[in-house]
Amino acid sequence: MRDAVIVEAVRTPVGKRKGGLAGVHPTDLSAHVLKQIVERTGVDPAQIEDVIWGCVSQAGEQTFDIGRNAALAAGYPETVTGVTVDRQCGSSQQSVHFAAAGLIAGQYDVAVAGGVESMTRVPMGSALMEQNPFGEAFMERYGAFPNQGVGAEMISEKWGFSRTQLDEFALLSHERAAAAQDDGRFDAQIAPIADVTADEGVRRGGTLEGLAQLKTVFKDADQGGTIHAGNSSQISDGSAALLMMTSEKAKELGLTPIARVHTAVLAGADPVIMLTAPIPATEKALAKSGLSLSEIGAFEVNEAFAPVPLAWLADIANNDASVAERVNPNGGAIALGHPLGGSGARIMTTLVHHMRDNGIRYGLQTMCEGGGQANATILELL
Repeated sequence: MRDAVIVEAVRTPVGKRKGGLAGVHPTDLSAHVLKQIVERTGVDPAQIEDVIWGCVSQAGEQTFDIGRNAALAAGYPETVTGVTVDRQCGSSQQSVHFAAAGLIAGQYDVAVAGGVESMTRVPMGSALMEQNPFGEAFMERYGAFPNQGVGAEMISEKWGFSRTQLDEFALLSHERAAAAQDDGRFDAQIAPIADVTADEGVRRGGTLEGLAQLKTVFKDADQGGTIHAGNSSQISDGSAALLMMTSEKAKELGLTPIARVHTAVLAGADPVIMLTAPIPATEKALAKSGLSLSEIGAFEVNEAFAPVPLAWLADIANNDASVAERVNPNGGAIALGHPLGGSGARIMTTLVHHMRDNGIRYGLQTMCEGGGQANATILELL
């Protein structure tokens, strides 16, 4: 029976907006991790049948099928194809799903899944060109132009989160990320580039008093607004890649798999509040896998905004403290950054390494996406 395993996972450091990676073209950023996949495993790139690459803002330097361009820039043979995927923030997690499906179906024996976003060089929304992507029928149905920040405020109101709760979560994200950096937990997964060796967004010594000085962005504080730059994901640059194949192919090539894609699902929810689909996606993944919440040793719930993982924790685990300890144990996008199309693969790279380092059998990753969607993936350590 065919399966899909992850043999290697590598990422760039996540750069701050206009930070150390701002001078790197997104195709070259992508090529860097594609080269690393080959160097770290010794696999012949001619064996790779497709590069499935997530990217959200497919405009300017990130257009013209950056997945194919990246493979060529990495020096892969011209026979290696590439395709670019857009499922908004979950684009490179979807790339993993597509690769896994292709491997299990027999369409591939070896593939690379991953993604990239240079939010410095190609700002968020660049592809819109001041146009409305929704059309009349969508607007008639929903009556609103979806906005993720407004959706985050809607979650805060619906779940009753205070600004202080969100800010406490944000500080915890930075604390955990700083501890992971100090302990060297990210070292093996990061391939330094452009003299950047570590994630640039991690802030140390933050306080509730400091965060309280930040202005809310989507709703005035005196009207109950809770969302500001400090409890939201950071605008970032970065790329990540995972080498995937069947167990049979790994054995043939003399490679040792790290983890198997155990379960991969999707869920859709209200596109206006937009950010709640990780909840039904997780429920679906657990039901499909036959696993219980207690069997999952690590969770990655993307920190697009602090209310997202907090709502997930409330609905999925009834705020169980033991589950909360296992959610984003090395920090999340509030501290590490959120390079849109590269985030799914960045998170999965971090999850895979965390599982291997700590002997965790099952890990679950989920992230909210534009359009009110979510991917959820359960990995099994091998």
